[in-house]
Amino acid sequence: MKKQLKRGCRLVKALLLLISFSLISVFPSYAAIEELEFSSKEDRERYKKLTDELRCPMCMNSNLSGSDAPIAADLREEIYSQISKGNSDAEIIDFMQARYGDFILYQPPLNKGTLLLWFGPIILLLLGMLFIRKLFARSVNNAIAALSPAEEAQLQALLDDGFINEKTNSLKKSS
Repeated sequence: MKKQLKRGCRLVKALLLLISFSLISVFPSYAAIEELEFSSKEDRERYKKLTDELRCPMCMNSNLSGSDAPIAADLREEIYSQISKGNSDAEIIDFMQARYGDFILYQPPLNKGTLLLWFGPIILLLLGMLFIRKLFARSVNNAIAALSPAEEAQLQALLDDGFINEKTNSLKKSS
């Protein structure tokens, strides 16, 4: 009986310990929730739109609303403060862009500093296509140049006789 009582006490202690650890581990997540009060529904929508449009300067590809970085929390607070002051969206974006540069925008403006960003992928694609074309042309020229005069004559004779066309047509019909 005493053994069962001791076992029951250990079980209760372990259960209480597990509950306390789970409460402690959940507690910090409650601290991350921001409770902001806006004067109107439009201000709340502007805040949501701006935090979705602006990129976190610390994160590589996360907007302010989705980032847990401390700087993102500071920037969300700054946006809230500027909306409360009555600043327009353009003024808030200009402020953020002046402070953090074009990186904070998901679609940076077209200027000297961002030309490579805007046109670099297209240039790389065209250069790649040009390289592949030259490589293919070189391999075709090498294949043609590799034929001896006797092989060229034999190939020309086959083309003139229509032998190759007949074989390819018969292959197409059979498949």
